[in-house]
Amino acid sequence: MALGFAFGVLVLVLAQPTRTSLAIGLAVAACGEALRVWAAGHLNKAREVTSSGPYRWIRHPLYMGSSIMGAGLAIVSANIVAAGLIAAYLVTTLTAAIQTEEAFLRAKFGDGYDRYRRGAGRTTDHRRFTVAQAVANGEHRTLLGVAVAVLLLLLKATYNGSFGWTGGP
Repeated sequence: MALGFAFGVLVLVLAQPTRTSLAIGLAVAACGEALRVWAAGHLNKAREVTSSGPYRWIRHPLYMGSSIMGAGLAIVSANIVAAGLIAAYLVTTLTAAIQTEEAFLRAKFGDGYDRYRRGAGRTTDHRRFTVAQAVANGEHRTLLGVAVAVLLLLLKATYNGSFGWTGGP
């Protein structure tokens, strides 16, 4: 958590968002968050191997959504060093998270998880998406975090004159 905060502050300092980078990057980030919400609305964490919704096609849709959101924020930042920091942070943390999660799932569900990884039975689970499940999985916290990051980048773009006025004296 502290590492993510430190990277976030550094990215904000380096970012040089423009109207164009904001428009494109926010659209990309919104796609990533949409994938995360869809996945979280199907996921029954630590209770079963989920194979409905995006889990039919993507082994780790929450992490893929985070990666897409990161790409969007890198675009918004309009700074190659900031984009590199975002990429480094995501590669490091998501790789570790995936390894930890897969070890947990294999230990808890054994052959059921191995079958899922091979793609067997992915279309048999037809759980419906629910917003309540997405909230139960804490996706509202991710949405809030993205909203704060976007707000800070919008404020920086406004202050830097990207909208034709500055926040300074």
